[in-house]
Amino acid sequence: MLKVGIDIGGTKIAGGVVDPEGRILEKLRVDTPTDTAQLAGAVIDMARHLGSHHGVSAVGVAAAGFIDRDRATVIHAPNIAWRNEPLQAVLEQGIDLPVTIENDANAAGWAEFRFGAARNADSMVMLTMGTGVGGAIVSDGQLFRGGHGIGAELGHMRFIRDGLPCGCGQNGCLEQYASGRALQREANAIADAGGIGAGLAAVRAEKGTISGPAVSRLVLAGDEGAIEALRRVATALGEACGGFQAVLDPELFVIGGGVAQLGDDLLEPVRIAYETSLPGYGDRPVAEFVIAELGNDAGLIGAADLAGTEE
Repeated sequence: MLKVGIDIGGTKIAGGVVDPEGRILEKLRVDTPTDTAQLAGAVIDMARHLGSHHGVSAVGVAAAGFIDRDRATVIHAPNIAWRNEPLQAVLEQGIDLPVTIENDANAAGWAEFRFGAARNADSMVMLTMGTGVGGAIVSDGQLFRGGHGIGAELGHMRFIRDGLPCGCGQNGCLEQYASGRALQREANAIADAGGIGAGLAAVRAEKGTISGPAVSRLVLAGDEGAIEALRRVATALGEACGGFQAVLDPELFVIGGGVAQLGDDLLEPVRIAYETSLPGYGDRPVAEFVIAELGNDAGLIGAADLAGTEE
């Protein structure tokens, strides 16, 4: 049974036809329209085009934001002007197939659980380190959504009291300390302070600011300042995971997003911080940490797999 999965990003909409084993049979990508009305139309056009080439039974759509428990309404989207948007009804009217709406991090986490890095686990937590920090929880084989449908917003756990302001309206959220954006901020601060990281200072002087890819390149080249910036961000993530372990007790943490491309350079300090933050460490089982496997395709794969299903 084939399904269409569509992942709405801030700049791109990615869609694909996905089979029951999580394989993408056909894939499309278009720019995300800036106009909200045009955005829904672009999703409809993509779903209809993909469906016309294959016999599909349902459509799953992943989007950043709070999705209600019926997987029908976008309560709030941070990057799109959707507030209580009845997206499922709008899309079903245009596509003429059942449509399921899912949070993008949940969709990506579900894909990793079903077909990727967590396919042999029963309980896992996924954290994506991109512009912010996305979260997904699978417990005993079930995707956790919470009482209102908007659970697992792990990036918005308050990490530092009275900390840095967050786009969600609060202060001190984890994503201000453990995201790709946080890595850039730390790298620029280290370059400005001087003392370590000649490579960071050189990029700062030449470009005016240090991008995430530049930090990654300098980490791989062994630049001391870039490694310190990564250590700070990884430590924040690892400390938070110690708390998540106390509450959720997953077998596995899957780390995704752009920063995860650094692999063991990221995971080693994450594990150290996790162990030192874990209640009862030394006398209890610990979780494994792995890098996500499905990359940018995870959202559309997970959305397709969840389409037309009921938890």
